[in-house]
Amino acid sequence: MRRFRRFGTIRNVHQRTIEAPAQDVGALLDRLSSPDDPLWPAPAWPPMRFDRPLGVGADGGHGFVRYRVTSYEPGRRARFDFHPPMSGHHEFVVEPLGPERCRLRHTLELKRRGPMALGWALAVRWMHDTVVEEILDNAERAATGTATPPVRWSPWVRLLHRFMWERAAAGDLPTGARLARTSFERTDYSDAWRMTVHPGMPRDPESWRGVLRGASFPVVGREGGEVLLGEDAGHLDFRASILVDDCHVTLSTVVRIHNWRGRLYWAVVQRVHPFMARSMLRRIHRRLALTAPSAAERAQPALVPAAAEGS
Repeated sequence: MRRFRRFGTIRNVHQRTIEAPAQDVGALLDRLSSPDDPLWPAPAWPPMRFDRPLGVGADGGHGFVRYRVTSYEPGRRARFDFHPPMSGHHEFVVEPLGPERCRLRHTLELKRRGPMALGWALAVRWMHDTVVEEILDNAERAATGTATPPVRWSPWVRLLHRFMWERAAAGDLPTGARLARTSFERTDYSDAWRMTVHPGMPRDPESWRGVLRGASFPVVGREGGEVLLGEDAGHLDFRASILVDDCHVTLSTVVRIHNWRGRLYWAVVQRVHPFMARSMLRRIHRRLALTAPSAAERAQPALVPAAAEGS
């Protein structure tokens, strides 16, 4: 890994020699940003996504970093130019070093402008270096089938990752949450918090039951991608729905109040409930993302058997 600063420009280079043909590593590069992308370290980091398949003109990015594909040579090179106010680019290049060896290099060049320079020094550089090293790890694993030790996160990267993890968004009770919608004849309160389910994250709602960590609420219903938990009491009844579809996980709450004690109780709880609900969903979302198999591990069943058979 090399870092340069010249004429107000940050130049950051990571490279890895991989004991595999350049065409094999290039084929992995061609799948960058696809649903079965074997390189980008999602879901632990926001996935790279574009408005069309990888190619010149594709527009998108990862997380809050936005860019456009400005050069693409299949199997060899992909360059991405940043959107304003950022100025610069990053690119991947595959270089053959022989019939069974190649080098995968990532280069970032970024103009040092005002707050961007400070943000790079304090936060972005540390996360960028970790993400790119994980991409190189995934490339080596996917191309060779070897268990390359993953890059270790520093305490600072872990703190930044926790702080910058995406937040749950408020929404309407999903139409797919049929169990929650039909729980009560009358509903006095309802809310819903939603987050994106990234590649590699579980689609089974049972895996998300840890969202209510510390609460031993019984399961009162299961249907399709929804699990319903809840409890009835003399003052109010409540249900918590966990719904997982192809794109999102949604935590919904519905409440039915019975009497003045229930109204008094909920008047207090309602002040902290939204914060608690979105915090719990965000916590389990991050935990499941960090424990999911890497992109290369998910891709290996399709990539490694041929190499294993020949060994």
